[in-house]
Amino acid sequence: MTVIAFIVGVVVLVVGLAVSIALHELGHLLPAKKFGVHVGQYMIGFGPTLWSRRRGETEYGFKAIPLGGYISMSGMYPPSPTRGDRSGRAGGGFFATMVQDARTANAETMADVDENRLFYNLPVFKRIIIMLGGPVMNLLLAIVLFTIMLSGIGVQTATTTVASVSECIVSGTAAQTDCTEADPASPAAAGGIRPGDVLISVDGTEVATFAEASEIIQDSPGQQLPIVVERDGVQQTLQVTPVLAEREIVDAEGEVTTAEVGMVGMTAQSEYVPQPLWAGPEMTFESLERVVGVVVQLPVRVYDTAVSLFTGTERDPNGPLSVVGAGRIAGEVASVDAPVLNRVAGLVGLLASLNLALFVFNLIPLLPLDGGHVAVALWDGIKRAWAKIFRRPPPRPVDTARLVPATFVVVVLLIGMGGILILADLFNPISVFG
Repeated sequence: MTVIAFIVGVVVLVVGLAVSIALHELGHLLPAKKFGVHVGQYMIGFGPTLWSRRRGETEYGFKAIPLGGYISMSGMYPPSPTRGDRSGRAGGGFFATMVQDARTANAETMADVDENRLFYNLPVFKRIIIMLGGPVMNLLLAIVLFTIMLSGIGVQTATTTVASVSECIVSGTAAQTDCTEADPASPAAAGGIRPGDVLISVDGTEVATFAEASEIIQDSPGQQLPIVVERDGVQQTLQVTPVLAEREIVDAEGEVTTAEVGMVGMTAQSEYVPQPLWAGPEMTFESLERVVGVVVQLPVRVYDTAVSLFTGTERDPNGPLSVVGAGRIAGEVASVDAPVLNRVAGLVGLLASLNLALFVFNLIPLLPLDGGHVAVALWDGIKRAWAKIFRRPPPRPVDTARLVPATFVVVVLLIGMGGILILADLFNPISVFG
């Protein structure tokens, strides 16, 4: 059953990622169609085409390698400069051939297409809207998924209903159920608290959550506390004296410390409490800072991952992952020994985090990423504005084809970093459950 659950988790991750990619490309496609750009293809994946169907002027389909997607817009590069213009040349040899191949392929996309429907002829703001459409779609999907997790499923919260009562406490530090006659009864058991009791008040203070009750108990070691409980619809007052015990305390920032506090030896039932609808957007934007930090330091973090891979040291649990690593974590979440709703919430949160990572990663201002195309459009806009201010003739569009060699270098680096992460996730993986 665990193996099947692991496989189900991986499949959910793969399908969720494919849907995320499809929606990302849809974020480009819709404004491109709205602005009249000729779109030849809308493809999910890379490599050989597995299935496609043409509707109107656009071919929609799936390719063999589901690690991305693209839409093919006519006129991504402006026309080649005239023969007398040396600005169209980019070095020699391999890179020059690469630039020429890009121009040739681009010319084919513009064949028989009205000039007003070419991407490079659009106003700058429309080009930016088209290129930002993909990342924004991932951001919106992250917000939706976090909202489903927090408001649809809810946050697991300890209620005021007692789930279990420890029979004894050994040396004031550990609660247990297998006790001997020599072991003292736990304060909760000695005071008459039973599973199913609902806490109404502690030491005269009404409590709405188990955390409120625990805070009073922890602050009162050695003091007899009147605890009002409701049992079978009737309220009763019980007397309980917390013992001093060492407990791990988690502060507001998530840091765990050890402190001596009062303890009675009871646990609470948990239930999922739906959060307000704005909790999802709040969590999304709170997580952005962490994701941006990982992406900004990506080369350094990948290097650290490579060192961990070859030395066998433990990886940073907050470091970058490949698709393989994300799939492994999804499998672990799905197969962990926990209620189904816990596992569903974990998978939804994982997909939300992946979409947030896609949003930030695609905004990097380097081609072939969306942020690179936005940067080119902005530079084109600056040149046009400068020419207008000084009443000069409109400049030629930015010759994006000349940036193909730089794009090639970026792609090689991304493939290299991706390869390192895949190897690390295979041979030195991060495990969310230790």
